[in-house]
Amino acid sequence: MSAIPNHRIYGDSGPAVYILHGIFGMLDNWHYAAGILSKSCRVITVDARNHGRSFHDDDASFEAMSEDLQHLMAHLGDEKAIILGHSMGGKTAMLFSERYPEMVAGLIVVDIAPKAYPAGHGDYFKAFREINFSAVQSRKEAESLFEPYAPDPAVRQFLLKNLEPTPGGGYQLKINIDALEKHYPDIIGDLHLSRGYAGPCLFIRGEKSGYIKDEDMNNILNFFPNAELETIPSAGHWVHADNPADFISTISDFIVAHAQA
Repeated sequence: MSAIPNHRIYGDSGPAVYILHGIFGMLDNWHYAAGILSKSCRVITVDARNHGRSFHDDDASFEAMSEDLQHLMAHLGDEKAIILGHSMGGKTAMLFSERYPEMVAGLIVVDIAPKAYPAGHGDYFKAFREINFSAVQSRKEAESLFEPYAPDPAVRQFLLKNLEPTPGGGYQLKINIDALEKHYPDIIGDLHLSRGYAGPCLFIRGEKSGYIKDEDMNNILNFFPNAELETIPSAGHWVHADNPADFISTISDFIVAHAQA
């Protein structure tokens, strides 16, 4: 049986909404959105295996991550929920909806399609491999060392969340870099669906992001025939952080329409 992934619960009433983050992310990335949604929902943010404070395991496949979600929902007593996933978490959510459609009141997929993507995280893997974090004395120093690998300050801050101080000084990684690097081709690869999910489904993309293209909708509808696509203005791949107001408004309407209280 799978271990229970680390998670945080916001709110104590209303429909259950589970939120799954992307690669190198963690449940803290969704703190603001979860707090707003918790006014009318019970929101569960989840650290994927090998991320955040969840357990490490050699298996970082979507099959394993979807099983973790099923185990967590059973542990918390949720027979059905809205499942929201961003990027890597969106692929997990899609596979979960196919495997356990009876547990999905509605599916929200944020800025990812069920297809293969070109590799784009190589410099970040190099940073995590090459920087001697045990000798780093401050987060400011860590940020400086990260700059050649991640010139964008926002990306650096996102990646630096994967560091935690060690009792004897210096830092260590929260993520299981070995498992993520081993499974990276699968994470960015084609999502192998067979029958898909016929329930209510909302795909969301950022206006400035190229992760979901217009031509991807044909493939999306093959597996998710009831899918709708919404574009959030002034947002890139991190839609929920770039334009939280429009993002939360859009998913709130979907939750109200489809969730089981």
